[in-house]
Amino acid sequence: MSIVPTTIARLPWRVMLIVTAIATFGIVVLYSAASGSMTPWAINQMVRFAVFSVMALVISRFPPSFFSQYALPGYVAVLVALILVELIGGVAGGSQRWINLGFMQLQPSEFMKPVIVLAVARFYARLPISEIRRWNAIWPALVLIGFPWALVLVQPDLGTATMIAAGGVTVMFLAGLPLRLFIGSGLALAAAIPIAFSFLHDYQQKRVLIFLDPEADPLGAGYHISQSKIAIGSGGLFGKGFLRGTQSHLDYLPEGHTDFVFATMAEEWGLAGGVALIGAFLLLFLWGIKVAIRTQDRFSRLTAAGLITTIFFYVAINLMMVMGLAPVVGIPLPFMSYGGSSMLTVMLCLGIIMAIDRENRKGSTGNGWG
Repeated sequence: MSIVPTTIARLPWRVMLIVTAIATFGIVVLYSAASGSMTPWAINQMVRFAVFSVMALVISRFPPSFFSQYALPGYVAVLVALILVELIGGVAGGSQRWINLGFMQLQPSEFMKPVIVLAVARFYARLPISEIRRWNAIWPALVLIGFPWALVLVQPDLGTATMIAAGGVTVMFLAGLPLRLFIGSGLALAAAIPIAFSFLHDYQQKRVLIFLDPEADPLGAGYHISQSKIAIGSGGLFGKGFLRGTQSHLDYLPEGHTDFVFATMAEEWGLAGGVALIGAFLLLFLWGIKVAIRTQDRFSRLTAAGLITTIFFYVAINLMMVMGLAPVVGIPLPFMSYGGSSMLTVMLCLGIIMAIDRENRKGSTGNGWG
């Protein structure tokens, strides 16, 4: 008879260990970015991670049917909040993204990232399989995705709008829609890029142009990417050493504690640190994929796959951004970048996936990894 209570033993400890390892590494990097000080970033990040970890474990106790039942009402609530942002939202840095609640600034667009996955998954879970190749399987999902995408795009927040669209479209793909639909849409999107470019804000156009040619304005719009590449490259194989980074400590690297935290890390920990971090994320993605494959319920399968893909998009877009392989769109690196909104979103995603995993393992003594 085990001395550990069954409830405690069945918690997804191995998954939480991976997440905790990534977050701890992030706190160490933020400590270094502040020149060896827990304030102002590391201590706040530590507290947020502790609080959101408890939140994720609480969420993991809910049955998947709960998320299915409230997927569409939750979608409507967040959509209304996005409309309120346009009406009464606060403006900061030229963007209107927040609602002032007095005790905090609420950014509804962050909640839409997991909610859009739940809503589209709910739609396809209720759709008869025989209807999956008909027009009725396409236009409702496009409407669900299109409304929040447009509202976030006009804030303007191109990065979050991209994440919302990517999450919803991923569920459409996983639901079994014809592949030719996505190939045709991709070709149409490519053809429409020149037209869409003309509708972007000036700063967004500049980001795209600088992505294509960062050296065109190395001291202006291309400064972020240029300094990020310098920081990553100067780290070499094993890095300059903890607290010995110069790009971040001498303030050459902008946003070294948020969007470009990977560059801060790579300068001090080198290629070895980058490979270890990416390896940890790959283990997390592998777990999420296994959860999706094991579940028999259609809603749960689409939700788990969609949410782990959402986290993958966070990581992939951020890494491509700091390496100059994608335009700078303000997507943070999960558990590494300083900030509460993105961590809250990612932990919500993980909490729901853990709930699905727990449902899969009911009646067994598994630990949530295999």
